[in-house]
Amino acid sequence: MPDTARTETDDRPDPATEAFLSHRNLLFTVAYEMLGSAADAEDVLQETWLRWVGVDLDTVRDRRAFLVRITTRQALDRLRALGRRKESYVGSWLPEPLLTAPDVAEDVELADSVSMAMLLVLETLAPTERAVFVLREVFDLGYDEIADAVDKTPAAVRQIAHRARAHVAERRPRGAVSPAETRAAFEAFQRATETGDLQGLLDVLAPDVVLVGDGGGVRQAVPRPIVGALKVARLLTSGPGRDAAAWLRPAQVNGHPAMVLHRDGEVDTVLAIRIDDGLITGIYAVRNPEKLSHMEQETSLSR
Repeated sequence: MPDTARTETDDRPDPATEAFLSHRNLLFTVAYEMLGSAADAEDVLQETWLRWVGVDLDTVRDRRAFLVRITTRQALDRLRALGRRKESYVGSWLPEPLLTAPDVAEDVELADSVSMAMLLVLETLAPTERAVFVLREVFDLGYDEIADAVDKTPAAVRQIAHRARAHVAERRPRGAVSPAETRAAFEAFQRATETGDLQGLLDVLAPDVVLVGDGGGVRQAVPRPIVGALKVARLLTSGPGRDAAAWLRPAQVNGHPAMVLHRDGEVDTVLAIRIDDGLITGIYAVRNPEKLSHMEQETSLSR
């Protein structure tokens, strides 16, 4: 990654470093939305930097577009490799959660695009479809720019974008939820989970709610998704809040309210939720310690 090399005439970084650093948050967000893994997104940025420093900047008309193109190509290569790794993953696979700043939540479209629920929807797309969807729908890139990034014709990109939009529309959260509804549902969920209030949980969980756990074979997690309000409520009321050595705190995770379980001074579990029509329809419990490193400090995202 850049070491912020300075020019001889002033204290500013050299042009290549300056361009990379000015777009770093954007590039990380592109890679993360394509991969669902912060660790892999950081690796993609490293690879992007190594290729960027070898480019003759005099030949680059739009540095932002050029950097996005490099990042997209590197992320596509890694996404295909990740698909093979996920086939042998122990238990359910969930995206890597990020502790995010309040400004992410304020950008509703950005927050929606990086939510755990949306990242799981994006997992159902083929790699090129995912890249096209992310670049078009989240970052509003033109079809010509996207075509350069994914090595397709603009006409083919239009078709892929149309197909990906339809696919995502069938699977994304069913109804718009206001910030007030989100806050009310989350607070009710938090209160009931902390106090072990079974009825309180049943009041806020959708009848067909699904709880998915990811321990990565390292920590204990539910071996398969649990479906149904009563089953999920019983599990939650016998779990997080009952351990005297553990404590829950609210946090902004991927731009949305979530709960973080701490045990012995370390992050043990992240509980993210999906809300449809005012009820919780999805609960995502990430316990794999390899996926919790970005919960110690806020990650900056942008588009």
